[in-house]
Amino acid sequence: MQTIQKASQTRPTTDDRTADDQTAAAEVAAVVKQQLTPKVADIDLKGEYPREILHQLGEANAYAHAVAPEFGGTGLGLKAAIQSIEEVSKECISTGFMAWCQVACTWYLQNTDNQDLAQALLPDIAAGKVLAGTGLSNPMKHFVDIEKIALVAEPVEGGFKVNGMLPWVSNLGPGHWFGVAAKIKDTDDYMMAVVSDDMAGMSLRCNAHFIALEGTGTYSCVFRDVFVPDAKVLAAPCEEYVLRIRPGFILTQVGMGLGLVDSCVELMKRTNKRLGHVNRFLDDQAEDLEADLQMARDRTYALADRLDATDGIIDDQLLREVVQARIAGSELSLRAAQATMLHAGARAYVHGSAPERKLREAYFIAIVTPALKHLKKMLFALPEEALTPAS
Repeated sequence: MQTIQKASQTRPTTDDRTADDQTAAAEVAAVVKQQLTPKVADIDLKGEYPREILHQLGEANAYAHAVAPEFGGTGLGLKAAIQSIEEVSKECISTGFMAWCQVACTWYLQNTDNQDLAQALLPDIAAGKVLAGTGLSNPMKHFVDIEKIALVAEPVEGGFKVNGMLPWVSNLGPGHWFGVAAKIKDTDDYMMAVVSDDMAGMSLRCNAHFIALEGTGTYSCVFRDVFVPDAKVLAAPCEEYVLRIRPGFILTQVGMGLGLVDSCVELMKRTNKRLGHVNRFLDDQAEDLEADLQMARDRTYALADRLDATDGIIDDQLLREVVQARIAGSELSLRAAQATMLHAGARAYVHGSAPERKLREAYFIAIVTPALKHLKKMLFALPEEALTPAS
């Protein structure tokens, strides 16, 4: 069993958190309604990057809840962070994904032992003043033997010199920060750091067009002798650090699925006002999906509270439940999006329709790292002791 200790953060009492969670979600929902809703089509179909909206979400504390107050956060915890991602994702998975990217980067900084780095960057990233990505798709897959590590770090005086190419990092742009992991040259160890395109030798390339999530600032990142100073290193070696951040990294993604399924249920209910007399013959009904959504919410929120309460002591059983929750989020998203298409019928088949977008977005939720197949591989590899339900 692996037990990993992370930095603790002060959180409000349960009663205070319930009221604060509701207020926090309402603040994010207001930005979504007033600013994001009118721009969804431009983000999805024109690939517009919603920079100002992301800053406004930061002002509404969408990224600050898993951050301790001493670093400018609300200290409400992972549940409130997931609820913020969920609120954004009800309207637009592209923007919900970028909100998750931002939250993930705050999670890296919240959990590092490099307190000077956290103090320097975390308050502005948590507030959305500075935008940030994750950069861990390749290393997360590497650490479960899916693909080779993309970056190599050579120790030099004062830090590391990094080389390689990292494909498809999102929520990037001039001056944005993002996390990276690299194999330390001539060792079996790895390092993790936060880097920016401002660093000499770093270049961003846009070399692909996607069927969805075009407006997400997604680039390939080329490293040519990029010097990463020790001041920007999250952990080296980073094995324990990765185990520390992994459950929160995975669980916060469930917010995207919860938001998408919620919006699919609403679309199905709206369609049923016109076509309910025939839609009632379909296998998946809005009420069924709504009940499953509530179960998924309850499970995810409870796991978030458990992760907060452990102060980072992560055992295999808890990790297993987090992975299962993320799998359920992917599978429910696919099911809900398909049901929405079938309920809407021919109107859903018009390019740019809301059900068509939900379908494309649902596939993204099932494919983004960790993908559904990645998660199931993780589940298979967990030790037998994790198969026993917690008492």
